[in-house]
Amino acid sequence: MAGRGDPPEGTPEGTPDGGEDEFRSVVFDESFVRAARLQEFSAQERMGHHSHAVRRRDLAEKPGAGSLTPRRGSVQALLLVLVVVVAFGTAVYVGVRPPYRPPFTRSAEPLRMTVIPLAPPGEVPGDDPKSLLRRSPAAEFGTGASGIPLPLARRTPHFTENEVMAALATAKDYLVASSLDPDVLTGTERRSVRVMLDPGQLAQFDQTFAEPADDGRHAPAGWLVRFDPEKVALAESAVRVRGTLRFAESAPGTIDVLSDHTFVYALRPAGKPAQEDASLFTVRRTLHFRLDREDLPRHQAELVTSEIQAGPQACSTEPPTTLRPLLAGARATPQAPAGTDPYVKGPPSAGLCGVLDDSAQPRG
Repeated sequence: MAGRGDPPEGTPEGTPDGGEDEFRSVVFDESFVRAARLQEFSAQERMGHHSHAVRRRDLAEKPGAGSLTPRRGSVQALLLVLVVVVAFGTAVYVGVRPPYRPPFTRSAEPLRMTVIPLAPPGEVPGDDPKSLLRRSPAAEFGTGASGIPLPLARRTPHFTENEVMAALATAKDYLVASSLDPDVLTGTERRSVRVMLDPGQLAQFDQTFAEPADDGRHAPAGWLVRFDPEKVALAESAVRVRGTLRFAESAPGTIDVLSDHTFVYALRPAGKPAQEDASLFTVRRTLHFRLDREDLPRHQAELVTSEIQAGPQACSTEPPTTLRPLLAGARATPQAPAGTDPYVKGPPSAGLCGVLDDSAQPRG
């Protein structure tokens, strides 16, 4: 029979009797282990309104410890979701965003020009400006800038209606500055024309007036209308104009404007105010403008080609710095064309020249 201090199942086998007291304190039964999870409240805690004298040690020692593992797992799950979302968003952005394209820059080509003087077959008629204009084909022409109306603008595949209107307005303003401005006509100013050109053509423009040449690239008349102020003066400031403006989209990034206008000037000899000595001088200008999206806000244009027919004036092989009108009573001096050697390299030396039709002169 087991003693009062023996375990319920008796003394373990192989344990000497003399060692009972030594190992009794380390032998725990199930009831002892369950009781070890409880802890008695302190005296101060027992003074409260607790209904039990003991509490669970695992909850009392570390409040909230049981929720630590789930909270850590939630944070890790949230971070994983964020990583997946960022990776997915990056993949979508890279896939949808178009590849990098460098900004479109178009270098302006040199202006190609043709200037043809028209020599009169006889004497240049003279009279007062109003009488001359009334008897000429320019009688029904518009006056000044009002003679250059803008066509109806409409959108193109890559340009809005407003952008087309801006291109047309730029072309018109260039025509006004280069064909109607009295200061430009008399040779005292040309900056107003220069500032409207594409920056890539400024060097050619400057070289034209510094070193004019009859080479299809450097004739001042290709850029603007100008007379020698020492020989010619305006008999009437109002210039008669008639012509057309047309536009077309030549490429997704450019729009072309084609102008074809005839300008009629009433001129007189410089230093002679007598109105009866006036004569008419006609200039037909056919210009091809090209504008891209950078030109539109800057109010500038590239001048691609310029074809000029002007008379009455004498034909000459010398590169003129200005137009050379024949005034009232003058005749064109017959001049044989210069010889051309096809074996010599360089621009052709023979100048172009035409004949002014009698119908272009005022009727008698």
